[in-house]
Amino acid sequence: MREHLLADARVRRAPRVALYAALGDEVPTRPLFEALAEVGCVRLLPRVGAGGLEFAPVDAWEALRRGPFGVLAPPERSLAVALDPADVALLPGVAFDTAGHRLGRGGGHYDRAFADPRSSPLLVGVAFRVQIVAAVPYDSRDRAVDAIVTEDGLRRAGASGWSPVGESGSP
Repeated sequence: MREHLLADARVRRAPRVALYAALGDEVPTRPLFEALAEVGCVRLLPRVGAGGLEFAPVDAWEALRRGPFGVLAPPERSLAVALDPADVALLPGVAFDTAGHRLGRGGGHYDRAFADPRSSPLLVGVAFRVQIVAAVPYDSRDRAVDAIVTEDGLRRAGASGWSPVGESGSP
C-alpha cells in the first residue's frame, strides 16, 4: 500500500502526513512511516489530548509511547500542530464503503478532529480490500474520507461509488 500512496502526487507533495500506529488487526503503518521519512515528509501521529485528537511530529518510531487504549502515540512533550488542507491524514477503520463512509471503533475521535471539511486535510482511509463493504452505518456527525487505499490501489471515494485516482493524483 505504501507504493500506491507514495505514487500519488498529492501525498508526495504534502508538507505533512498524519498517520497512525496500527493495532494488530489494522494495516501495518510502520513501513509507510519509514518510507515517508525517505522522501523528507514530516510525519505526524495522533494522541488523545484534553481537547480531543491532536497530532504531533514524530521523527522515530521508537519515540512513540503507549497511550490510552494501548495505542502507540507521540510523547506528551511533543507539541501538537494543526493540520490544514495542504496536508494528508491517513485514517484507520474497521470497514469503509465506496462512498467514503468509515466505521471506526466507536470513539468518534477522527470525526470530531476533521469535522469541518473546509479546513480538513485530504482524508485517506487505509484498509485491506476485505474491509471495503457495500455500506456502513453513518449519521451527520460522521466524516467521510476522500479516498481509500488498499493493496489494490488508491481510489477516490464519493457518492457515486469509487473510481481510480486520475493522473493528477488528486482525489
